[in-house]
Amino acid sequence: MNALIFAAGLGTRLKPLTDTMPKAMVPLDGKPLLQWLIEKLKGSGVTTIVINVHHFAQQIIDFVAQHDAFGLDIRFSDETDLLLETGGGLKQAARLFPDQQPILLHNVDILSDADLAAFYHSVLHTPGQPSTLLVSQRQTQRYLLADKQGRLVGWTNIATGQVKTPYSQLDVAACQKVAFSGIQIFNPQLLPLMEEWKGKFSIIDFYLSICDKADIRLQLNPDLHLLDVGKLDSIAQAEVFLNGKR
Repeated sequence: MNALIFAAGLGTRLKPLTDTMPKAMVPLDGKPLLQWLIEKLKGSGVTTIVINVHHFAQQIIDFVAQHDAFGLDIRFSDETDLLLETGGGLKQAARLFPDQQPILLHNVDILSDADLAAFYHSVLHTPGQPSTLLVSQRQTQRYLLADKQGRLVGWTNIATGQVKTPYSQLDVAACQKVAFSGIQIFNPQLLPLMEEWKGKFSIIDFYLSICDKADIRLQLNPDLHLLDVGKLDSIAQAEVFLNGKR
């Protein structure tokens, strides 16, 4: 199994901790966020991991080296010159994987009880192995829109009424509104469609531009427990979450 950890973000909401360390190295119950995720990925059957790095990149590289790469094949996608966001980050990192197997993409600041192995293999056994985003019914202001077959058809911000979709006659009211988890499976066969996308861009914007041409699925896990460790006040919650899941 291949995995890409998005760890290049600036972590501005976690200041002042991120004034001296990358978000991935913020400690939770004695271990940095990155270690919690690497250990979960390893336990799920992942053998090759690419980590994109930007903010205090060397701290992440040194930490992995100090732990002998946790017994895995861990590589780094260097974004120190330009933070590429999720789409640009994936486009650059994809060339570092040893094969064309689907890639599990995971934000470093997301904790969840998702069964990553089951999620990955469910996509492997779906005809065409469509790129698939794990979603939940969590309440938010920004939702992905799914049709009755669970395919991505758009995005909306319910606070502003903004809608993004390639479908000119999309009936938003008829769509299922679901929240993205920050966990997804990407099929490298979509990479040729990224050729015209340059520099930094969001992978969600990429998906929204092609979802009328490519099969992008939204896999709903209504029982998913998830925590975004994005703010200082979420650290204590995260430690409770981790202790509850052991």
